Amino acid sequence: DGEVHINELKNGNTEMFWNPTSEVRRQRLKRHIVLFEEQTDFESERLWQHVTSAINKGDQHKATQEKFVLEEEQRNAARERRESGTEWKPLLFRHDAGTNEWHYKYEDLRPWDPLNDIAQFEKDGILQTMERHLSTRMSNHKATCINNQITRHKRSSKDCRRRKTSDQPSNHSQNTESSCSTPESVQELSDDDGKYLGFESLCAQCGKEMNHLKEIHSAVLSLQKAQQDIHR
Repeated sequence: DGEVHINELKNGNTEMFWNPTSEVRRQRLKRHIVLFEEQTDFESERLWQHVTSAINKGDQHKATQEKFVLEEEQRNAARERRESGTEWKPLLFRHDAGTNEWHYKYEDLRPWDPLNDIAQFEKDGILQTMERHLSTRMSNHKATCINNQITRHKRSSKDCRRRKTSDQPSNHSQNTESSCSTPESVQELSDDDGKYLGFESLCAQCGKEMNHLKEIHSAVLSLQKAQQDIHR
């Protein structure tokens, strides 16, 4: 977003190649970086800080020295791992032995859905997509929880029917009979039906993700409105 010049070495003339307007500067992307004090030792800005400082000061000799120090440390660390038989396990990348290439572990190659995908963000080195609705993974997990609760309820209902057919029902079993009920159509149960039948709330993970989605939803209402205006 700054000026770019072409310098002619033969005659020393300088020509303007690119000079962005104020409108172009206003449209530039906002730069998001991890705070320096929150970076780990192997993150680029912290790892190369001395090299960067020397370059900014115009000290090419110092920058070369600092670069050599870093490379020697990496060579020594690799040699020590090789001698001790320690395997290097990257946090964010996996190696494809077939193609001999490295791939990002959390890559998402699906097409961008402008009606559901709100924004892409990074957290702890992992790229994630903020979505408007529950993801398939969340929906499947929720369905599994509900199915498990339905199964437990059906099992308890069978136990109740067994107690009903007992030859000598006691007062306790008679009380149990009156409290047992079987849903007419288990397949059509909704969340409200589950609450009516006495199902417990969804598992802790579901509840946590639901609360997190509610917080996200309330935080991006203005962004959603802007996107809707754009689509219209």
